[in-house]
Amino acid sequence: MPYNDARIERLLEFLACSPTPWHATATMASRLEAAGFRRLDETDAWHLEPGDRFYVTRNDSSIIAVALPTEGEVDALRMVGAHTDSPGLRLKTNAAQNSAGWLQLGVQVYGGALLSPWFDRDLGLAGRVHVRHADGRLEGVLLNVKTPVAIIPSLAIHLDRDANDGRTLNAQTQMAPVFLQGGAQEDVDRLLLGWLKSEHGLSDVTVLDFELGFYDLQAPSVVGVGGELIASARLDNLLSCFIGLEAMLEADGSQGMVMVANDHEEVGSASACGAQGPFLADVLKRVSGQRGAGGEEGYIRLIQSSRMISCDNAHALHPNFIDKHDAQHGPAINGGPVIKVNANQRYATNSATAAMFRDLCQQAGVPVQTFITRADMGCGSTIGPITATELGVPTLDVGVPQWAMHSIRETAGTQDVEHLIRALTAFFNTTELA
Repeated sequence: MPYNDARIERLLEFLACSPTPWHATATMASRLEAAGFRRLDETDAWHLEPGDRFYVTRNDSSIIAVALPTEGEVDALRMVGAHTDSPGLRLKTNAAQNSAGWLQLGVQVYGGALLSPWFDRDLGLAGRVHVRHADGRLEGVLLNVKTPVAIIPSLAIHLDRDANDGRTLNAQTQMAPVFLQGGAQEDVDRLLLGWLKSEHGLSDVTVLDFELGFYDLQAPSVVGVGGELIASARLDNLLSCFIGLEAMLEADGSQGMVMVANDHEEVGSASACGAQGPFLADVLKRVSGQRGAGGEEGYIRLIQSSRMISCDNAHALHPNFIDKHDAQHGPAINGGPVIKVNANQRYATNSATAAMFRDLCQQAGVPVQTFITRADMGCGSTIGPITATELGVPTLDVGVPQWAMHSIRETAGTQDVEHLIRALTAFFNTTELA
């Protein structure tokens, strides 16, 4: 299957516009509004009608989109889940530190980042900043410094002859980006205000707090002689966010649909806007109360009649590290979506939910693969088991196969984007949930 040029261009643009979970959420919200979805606020009273299409955000970093059927009660929902966050380097509050005549910025490692690829990269800075205006008004604004403002230089091989034998990296002492020759915290504050002014025209404000992180400025790209690959930062898991949204917007709208993208998956999901928090349940209870059977029994019936597909990328078979995979469960890039299975419930898949997805893929003409980690290796997890635990909804875990998960630059297949979109569109359109 050749890849869809227009769709891949949209994907590359989405990735480039989404250096942080807040930017990813804002980008998805803009796309939903352009497609006719209205924004609802959790603090307002909701009045839902048949055929309503709406979205709601929490913490500006998690988003839920809902499309209600045009007729009748909502008796089942087809739900797709993903997450907006990716591992990386987050700026400390009092970041300035001096060494050898250079101003560096102290960082915290967010999630399970693969640190070595962060060296010698042109780094931009992005995130959320909270300010007080001269009139006393408080505001949170997004910031994206798209110029190379920092770098983490490698140590020359001449000074560490054993570097290629493997080196343990110390995030406190060896990962601080070089920011400015000379300088102090005052220079950091001045530059931050300057960037806010240039990006938002905010000249008379006081910075109260921020959540900022560094990111690689190298643009997303299609790679390979045949254009087989996509290379980009944050494919885990913005690729699933994009695929879920594309499928929802392509669906025929005859069935009740939900797309949820939670923040904080990479650090355990335990937050008000994470999958372990009440965000999704809060939205579904309001939908059930107004457009479902209502009451606690009606809500339970709705959840048990629904299905959740948790989408998070899978480990593709690596040609240089074949021995890191189970010989029978090494998914191929561009070989189709991957059903992720773990007997210890690190993934939520069971035989019933896997059978449903295999049937959908067969109907859509999409190849399907399975990933099970080696029995002598540990296994990661997703929002799937957490969402299944919190809601009780039958769930499975699937994903697009990729290389270099948690690196500053990851790789996936162009054809697999189309494969999973077709499978999820079939899921959103199906009249019967197995």
